[in-house]
Amino acid sequence: MKERNEIEKSGDHAKGQDPSDSLQAVSHSPLMENLLRLKKNRIAVAGLVIIVTFLLMALFAKWIAPHDPLEQSLYSKLKPPVWAEKGDREYLLGTDDFGRDLLSRIIYGSRISMLVGLVAVAISLSFGTLAGSVAGFYRGRIDNLIMRLMDILLAFPSILLAIVIVAFLGPSLRNAMVAIGVVSIPRYARLVRGSVLEEYAKDYVQSARALGAGDARLIFIHILPNCLAPLIVQTTLGFATAILETAALSFLGLGAQPPTPEWGAMLANGRALILRAWWVVTFPGVMILLAVLGFNLMGDGLRDALDPRLRE
Repeated sequence: MKERNEIEKSGDHAKGQDPSDSLQAVSHSPLMENLLRLKKNRIAVAGLVIIVTFLLMALFAKWIAPHDPLEQSLYSKLKPPVWAEKGDREYLLGTDDFGRDLLSRIIYGSRISMLVGLVAVAISLSFGTLAGSVAGFYRGRIDNLIMRLMDILLAFPSILLAIVIVAFLGPSLRNAMVAIGVVSIPRYARLVRGSVLEEYAKDYVQSARALGAGDARLIFIHILPNCLAPLIVQTTLGFATAILETAALSFLGLGAQPPTPEWGAMLANGRALILRAWWVVTFPGVMILLAVLGFNLMGDGLRDALDPRLRE
């Protein structure tokens, strides 16, 4: 009886410790450790703040923008910013050569940039992950065929290949998103292939195969979840690349078409006014700079947080 009471007391004591033990286990989980490490990275936090600001701007553009981005007014043509000489208080960042409010066009332009980044990254991530996982898992002739195709795509400068694709499909924002997604596929394919090759040699994959797991289950359930860390970093950096390349295509007249308020198209429309109306070109350029900088900073922070080789 005495031994039984001691066992029951020890069991009750163990039960009482379960909540704290579980909290301690959660606090030391890999996810929480990565989040805490990311939180301590000031550069990553700064990038996250910039990204969240642009996302909020894109979501609430209808309520934030003071004017219709397509509304023209010849009486308000080339008004300087409010703090400049002869600035109009109605237009905080001035107007363009058609009298359209620059602030409103920049705010609505954030919608297009975020959408382009989302669609282009979705295309390149999905096809690149599929191609890389198949090549790394099956190897042999399939690997050689897929990776030689990726090498051919990488042999061309990305912006040049995007121009060729858009010229073939026709100049439009939709075709520009498709072109940017296609030219970015090799980056994800090579990254995933290397990660799959590394994971395939580990014991847990062979154990799952011995238990009867099929190829699809091995790839998508066991291997790919362990390749997410580099993919997350590449996806974040891919957003920055997509925004920059879309602006370049629109600047060349192959992306968004007038009067769409897209930052690259705004740069193209205002390049002839740079000497007498500097604000028409400056503010869209600053927005491109900040958006690309935010995603790059966030990508670097995620790399430092998720890569075990870079941990202290």
